[in-house]
Amino acid sequence: MKILMVEDNQSVCEMMEMFLKKEGWDYEFAYDGLEAEEKFNENPDEWDIILLDLNLPKKDGMQVAAEIRRVSPTVPLIMLTARDTESDQVMGLELGADDYVTKPFSAITLIARIKSLYRRSQLAAPNKETAEGNPTYDIQTKNFKMNTKTREVVLHGQTVTDLTPKEFDLLKTLASKPRQVFTREQLLQLVWDYEYYGDERTVDAHIKKLRQKLEDLGPQVIKTVWGVGYKFDDEMD
Repeated sequence: MKILMVEDNQSVCEMMEMFLKKEGWDYEFAYDGLEAEEKFNENPDEWDIILLDLNLPKKDGMQVAAEIRRVSPTVPLIMLTARDTESDQVMGLELGADDYVTKPFSAITLIARIKSLYRRSQLAAPNKETAEGNPTYDIQTKNFKMNTKTREVVLHGQTVTDLTPKEFDLLKTLASKPRQVFTREQLLQLVWDYEYYGDERTVDAHIKKLRQKLEDLGPQVIKTVWGVGYKFDDEMD
């Protein structure tokens, strides 16, 4: 695994370096927003995880996140933020973060988040040989089909691309039980496979991004059940 950690606090970097080295991972640090963009854009495909602080000199972390997502819609991204307001957290998730960790944080907790997200990203990596040898879909409804091994998704006859690991797993969870209503708490437990201390609005932010990626393909299939949660329903209205 190769990690880019964007953090201007030298003490935090030194602490995390000990843990990253212990895990045997490759890593680099960037200490401001401009350096982060330069390092990322040199070779976007080499990074397996981005750890991004929001309060950065030279260029704000929100702007850096937007640039990273412009270049790579799928690279796993964890935001590190001392901003504990709801609006900042939701904005970060809406920009495409897969997760966020609020400072001060436990290095052990962050390592667990990294492992979880990396595991999901590896499952999301396309396998051309498997895709060519197994064209079947293990989740199929009227207008939707998904191969959970090859991570191929087709909605209304069109291929869905650029889903992040969390977005794919969220869609898989909902589509596996069509028309069943999932509460936000249930989705946190099913999609985030570690003890998650975040707000349930995390689910809302990921649902919003997922809907945006599906909205041009036909009628929206992720429905809100007011006061309860969400369900998948691809029956035409």
